[in-house]
Amino acid sequence: MNVIYRRKPQLSFWQIWNMSFGFLGIQFGFALQNGNVSRIFQTLGAEIDDIPILWIAAPVTGLLVQPIIGHMSDRTWNRLGRRRPYFLTGAILASLALAIITNSPTWIFATVMLWIMDASINISMEPFRAFVGDMLSSKQRTSGFAMQSFFIGIGAVIGSFLPWMLANWFNVPEVPAEGQLIPFNVKLSFYIGAAVLLLAVLWTIIRTKEYSPAELEEFEKGEKVARGETLEEPLVQGAGLRAQDPEHTRSKATQALESGRAQSSEPRATAGVNFYRPGIIWLSIGLVLTIILSRANLEKELYVVTGGVAVFGLLQIIAGLLKSANKGGNGLNSILTDLRHMPTTMAQLAVVQFFTWFALFSLWIYTTSAVTSRIYGTTDTASLAYNEGANWVGVLFGVYNGFSALVAFLLPVLAKATSRKLTHAICLLVGGISLMSISLIHTPGMLVLPMLGIGLAWASILSMPYAILTGSLPHNKMGIYMGIFNFFIVIPQILAASILGSMVKHLFDGNTMLALVSGGISMIIAALSVKFVKDLDDKR
Repeated sequence: MNVIYRRKPQLSFWQIWNMSFGFLGIQFGFALQNGNVSRIFQTLGAEIDDIPILWIAAPVTGLLVQPIIGHMSDRTWNRLGRRRPYFLTGAILASLALAIITNSPTWIFATVMLWIMDASINISMEPFRAFVGDMLSSKQRTSGFAMQSFFIGIGAVIGSFLPWMLANWFNVPEVPAEGQLIPFNVKLSFYIGAAVLLLAVLWTIIRTKEYSPAELEEFEKGEKVARGETLEEPLVQGAGLRAQDPEHTRSKATQALESGRAQSSEPRATAGVNFYRPGIIWLSIGLVLTIILSRANLEKELYVVTGGVAVFGLLQIIAGLLKSANKGGNGLNSILTDLRHMPTTMAQLAVVQFFTWFALFSLWIYTTSAVTSRIYGTTDTASLAYNEGANWVGVLFGVYNGFSALVAFLLPVLAKATSRKLTHAICLLVGGISLMSISLIHTPGMLVLPMLGIGLAWASILSMPYAILTGSLPHNKMGIYMGIFNFFIVIPQILAASILGSMVKHLFDGNTMLALVSGGISMIIAALSVKFVKDLDDKR
């Protein structure tokens, strides 16, 4: 008999607002971290040359934590729901780390707190991406991720400006008290940030109710039927779920279907996957490159790349050992298997993400040095001109984040009139041209203009790839694939942190402005790569 499967209901503006509000707190914490942790390290005695390597915590924890948390959240269902237990756990730990780090006795202790903070924020942040895919239909996903972009922009602006606002608007001391190392305006900012992060995430947890796994199963079938796809399993009488199920229980027919799917699909996913051979190859390549690097006496940052290759190979070997121990359906082996079997759309978007985030990291690393040396005419970090230039860069970063929040709600309108792919391509193209144009500007005030273009790109980067991606993901692996998708954000950041220094030194003769130009070119390549992405929800 014919079975009618429900599709996800359309949520109201305020429902989408509530489910995205937690991102305000998460980004608030990130902004405080990004703007002040280097200062904390240096104040506590860390050498300036060692600070970049201390910052490797952010991409590395994202690389390790997000897929693991995604894998776990896909398999979680308890009284709090599926994703919300991770929101809460991460928020509590991140808030504690924010409150403690400004009281660190040494820079080593502060480094440990940074790793804990980054890992905790990632525990909260990864499920938020999957949360939108869980809760919203294909028609509303663009709006859902745009709302996240809005809160990311607002959180970044307020978090970035908070130490300055406390000092200049409320006369909070901005120099350390006697016997103290960290100024009170910075400490108070982190205390406020800890409270905002926890309260914002709690708002989402309290104000949003998740769909049960059984409901998501039915919704996914409804989406497939609406797209004209053929369901993989035969229709079973009574398989459709009741419209209302307050206890979130599954019907016997649905359980039978899910059991059959698990038994039939899991062997296909893992059959023939042998991690030993590629693992040994990658490990060998990493070790050989490390030896060559040590003999050639090149920059020490390049060890991050060679070491990363070796670690990746080691992880593959460990995955093979787990599979041999009859644990092939769990943990690392499952994550690497999913990586090898990622959907086509995700693999296409990976190229776009790689070039996009390489460009962004060049922006974040080199804008201060490029602007202070080119426009303010100094590289002396103790000079008044340098610090005025560095402060202005902070304002410029606030401008692009603030503008991204303003235009976030315009992107769904443009996407509806054209397509998500065209919208993202246009935004990336504008962002790439804007990033390159910084090299043509000679006055501080004019730098606001390219930041508006970068803000437009940033709004799209935070929303469009995820809106496109979620349409290609099965509901029962939304979390793990969102975590794996993060690989293509953090890997280019690690690569940029490792090789941009060598590029500036050996290719650009120390001219950091050319690093921004190379970033602009990378973002333009990302824009062109969007053409090759298949958006399954695009019916044009």
